[in-house]
Amino acid sequence: MIIGRRSTGVLCGLLATMAVWALPSSAAAEPAEPDTPQVPPKVELVLDVSGSMSKRDVDGGSRMAAAKRAFNDVIDAVPEGVHMGIRTLGANYKGDDKARGCVDSEQLYPVGEVDRREAKTAVATLAPTGWTPIGFALRGAAKDLGTGEGTRRIVLITDGEDSCGLPDPCDVARELAAAGTQLTVDTLGLAGDAKVREQLSCIAEATGGTYTAVQRTDELSDRLKQLVRRSVDTPVENPAPAEGADRCATAPELTAGVYTDRAEFGQHRWYRVELKPGEELRASVSVAADRAVDRDYSVLLRAVTERGRELVRGAEAGHGRTDVMSTGLRYPWTGDEERVVCLEASHSFSAPESVPTSPGMPVELTVDVVEAPSGAGDAAYFGLARGWVPLVLLTLTGLAAGALAGLLGRLRRPVRGAN
Repeated sequence: MIIGRRSTGVLCGLLATMAVWALPSSAAAEPAEPDTPQVPPKVELVLDVSGSMSKRDVDGGSRMAAAKRAFNDVIDAVPEGVHMGIRTLGANYKGDDKARGCVDSEQLYPVGEVDRREAKTAVATLAPTGWTPIGFALRGAAKDLGTGEGTRRIVLITDGEDSCGLPDPCDVARELAAAGTQLTVDTLGLAGDAKVREQLSCIAEATGGTYTAVQRTDELSDRLKQLVRRSVDTPVENPAPAEGADRCATAPELTAGVYTDRAEFGQHRWYRVELKPGEELRASVSVAADRAVDRDYSVLLRAVTERGRELVRGAEAGHGRTDVMSTGLRYPWTGDEERVVCLEASHSFSAPESVPTSPGMPVELTVDVVEAPSGAGDAAYFGLARGWVPLVLLTLTGLAAGALAGLLGRLRRPVRGAN
């Protein structure tokens, strides 16, 4: 049957476990290779230092004072091995020139091992000043963190929405997600304004991050420390990019693994998987709603032959707000020759005209090939059954059920004229 969001993690864990079981015994017997040096996780705190941060509505003091105290707490609690930096936005230019105010973002403390005294001294010099160029600052923070295999996290603390318009912060977040560089953006809002909440939620959702509204100093401090620690606890995953084709014949051939792609609204993406006799394909697809989408949506994953005959499908549908929609399928192959299975992934997400359609929605495809269960036959166990045989069986079952219901109804109906 169909899998939902909660089942996605279970399925991925099951696939990973089966992949380990499938390793040859000789591989298990080989001596372990020396551990490679672990890449340190990187975190950059991006602080809004615009004029509105002088407002006094946090524990009787200013928003800026609360942010400074929280930063000092975080600096004292940075886990060993984490490289952290600090970037500001709106900290320097006080004037009315929008062109200058919208590029007012600089790195206050470089990303690296933290010298607590130097970091605190740098934060102490800050005072509420100028504009709120969030989109520009996010691009700068991404450059500060660089590239590499370790986890990278941006934590944005602000009390207002972007005051510059371009680049749009949500578009920038989607760009960062589309780059596939393991970058997450978490947002913390110091104001409860609906527009601020909407924009910060959009930024976080686009990159798989979180949005949190905070109104007290201790809340801000606790949440910041949690997010910095999360950079250590989050395992590094390196899904491989796979650009699906518009038809099976030209689709990329995938082996067991996790893959990322992008799909526009209404676009169908094709991939190929080769099965040997006695192997079973297990696949799942997840589509992330990284922007404001319409109410109703669905995700479809089909396995078909090279000639287009459907073998099995998995589908999931919903309505209302969602972060991700997932589905999956299983297909065992017991023929005598190798078979190419074509996987078609599609979704029915749509959005208002004001919402950008590019880049496409994030797609994650998980593929595993395992030994088919004994006696499985050429049948599907996960998803919907294939071919005309299940259709005939369902039809006959329906007719039999209808006839039985009619017979019972006639037996229960009283005979006319009976006393």
